[in-house]
Amino acid sequence: MDYLEYKGYKGSVEYSKEDNCLFGKVQGMSKALILYEGQTLDELRKDFEAGVDDYLEGCKADGVEPCKPYSGRLNLRMTSELHSRIAAIAASTGTTINDFINRAVQNELAHRYESSSVLASEPLLPPEKD
Repeated sequence: MDYLEYKGYKGSVEYSKEDNCLFGKVQGMSKALILYEGQTLDELRKDFEAGVDDYLEGCKADGVEPCKPYSGRLNLRMTSELHSRIAAIAASTGTTINDFINRAVQNELAHRYESSSVLASEPLLPPEKD
């Protein structure tokens, strides 16, 4: 799944057969919900950008700090044995620990939650380069 990006916010791109339109929501917002829609990709992008702008302007007008989307960084704790095993497997396959863990989490989500409406709407983004 692809996504839109504007002012540091990322939004999903989805299609509704029932409504025959494109729609999406800004990802990684824990306390705010920004939804948008359009008949074309250009309309979708404009509504997405307008939604982000409206949200930021509303926060400014209310004197509130806007919610930031998840950074994509996660401090993960694990046993030293597990850390060592992951490092060895990653090295043997020519990848980084970060990429290995990202793929493992994506595989687990796809396996366990492929039919879940909550997680099915969240795009599985490629890992950021170290």
